[in-house]
Amino acid sequence: MTVAYTPLLPVGADRTAYRRLDVRPEAIRTTYAAGREFIEVDSDVLEQLSFEAYRDVSHLLRTSHLRQVAAILDDPEASPNDRYVATELLRNANVAAGGVLPMCQDTGTALIHAGRGRHVLTDGRDAEHLSRGIARAYTTLNLRYSQLAPLSMFDERNTGTNLPAQIEISAEGDDTYRFLFMAKGCGSANKSFLFQQTPALLSSGNLLDFVVAKAAEIGTSACPPYHLAVVIGGTSAEFALKTAKLASAHHLDGLPSAGSTAGHGFRDHDFERQVLSATQRLGIGAQFGGKYFCYDVRVIRLPRHGGSLPVALAVSCAADRHVLGKVTRDGVFLERLETDPARFLPDADNTALDPEPVRIDLNDSLSHTRARLSTHPVGTRVSLTGTMVVARDLAHAKIRERLDAGEPMPDYLRRYPVFYAGPAKRPDGLASGSFGPTTAGRMDSYVEQFQAAGGSLVMLAKGNRSDAVRRSCQQHGGFYLGSVGGPAARLAHDCITSIEVLEYGELGMEAVLRIEVEDFPAFIVIDDKGNDFYARDTRTLLTIGTAPR
Repeated sequence: MTVAYTPLLPVGADRTAYRRLDVRPEAIRTTYAAGREFIEVDSDVLEQLSFEAYRDVSHLLRTSHLRQVAAILDDPEASPNDRYVATELLRNANVAAGGVLPMCQDTGTALIHAGRGRHVLTDGRDAEHLSRGIARAYTTLNLRYSQLAPLSMFDERNTGTNLPAQIEISAEGDDTYRFLFMAKGCGSANKSFLFQQTPALLSSGNLLDFVVAKAAEIGTSACPPYHLAVVIGGTSAEFALKTAKLASAHHLDGLPSAGSTAGHGFRDHDFERQVLSATQRLGIGAQFGGKYFCYDVRVIRLPRHGGSLPVALAVSCAADRHVLGKVTRDGVFLERLETDPARFLPDADNTALDPEPVRIDLNDSLSHTRARLSTHPVGTRVSLTGTMVVARDLAHAKIRERLDAGEPMPDYLRRYPVFYAGPAKRPDGLASGSFGPTTAGRMDSYVEQFQAAGGSLVMLAKGNRSDAVRRSCQQHGGFYLGSVGGPAARLAHDCITSIEVLEYGELGMEAVLRIEVEDFPAFIVIDDKGNDFYARDTRTLLTIGTAPR
């Protein structure tokens, strides 16, 4: 029997608009061996391509993504909070495009997915050369080192280069070397999920309800609106997850729209529309209520073993950092990203997009700040001016050790609001590097102990919190304020006026900092009465299965 081979993921022709990089003419050349023509590529080509990819992707976004952000402003069904978040993200893109402040403070783990054609020759140390380009980008630009090397099971040290990267290179194609470069922050990377299900899930109603409920559990901590990818099936669990990651980067958009007995993957456009519509009815919206939990949805159906049904979900967030590259006989090319995001900004006099916030002076006592916040309901937008303390994972762990040893709560956590964040490197001439909120949920286990000791009574971060945090705020008179996740460059450029290290300077970006802010935007998410903005909105999940379809 003759068997026709079909790729699992037949993505079709590449229709990307590229720009050409300037490389040495002799760095790519033609050579002949065994009666065949080969393209020989020097190592510095790979290093340069990698460097320029991570420089671009840290500051620029795809035009198609920015169009989707701007479209929120023109949608009459978008909530005021949807439009406010979209405007902030557009302002952030405009600041980041200047090439100084990266769009997100979490400049991410470097991921490279590549396919080298059979007629492309290198010295075989491709991952090494690509890694050099990554290290050059992270050490010479205003990016952040986030990779921790394990020295033992429990001891770690920052590598100081953002290496190692995750680099996967396969044999694929003829005379072209193709690349997908990704910078994946932990906010969205932590929201990749695998669910091992049974074929009983394969009915339209069951599957839709399952997917939408699991998507809603992603919450807001990964900076929506999202590009949501859902994979149904897979030859293995790891392949389902990898496919979801690639789909969230729009890398599989060219898949066919129907399956066949060959067993290839395909996109189900009708199911994509159903999932998108259902997410719009959740009420979560673009972080603070509304329609735009997702920009779009990609649903990919894969072949599977008869006794298995993996379901994978992944998202790409406000920092939609992906860029394609290629090396051909004609040169080295990188996807053309948008260099003029200002053209998508709304008119400056469009005040309907920017309702007046409640202004809070943080330089009054913390008790006065709490009293001001207590007079407003959850969901209220506030503007903060004054002093805050910055502390996140490692600092919280050290402070807990002190409390457990019988020492008092540090005075700075009793006197000031605490902002969970970790900045990127500070550019010369600016007060701050890119400085956005980190995921609040990682600090949930500390809240009750800290508030009982008089600290963390006003917290600021991104995303939803656990019920334990809500109860603690109700008991101790605390508040959790949600900052807009995503606009780290704009916050650094427009809102943070000074930074100084208070404690644990050896922790680098995780040190305890004192910062001064002006007109720093936030929303009241949890108040001192036990109200939780997100819990109120996500109750619609209980009835999503009976919603109109």
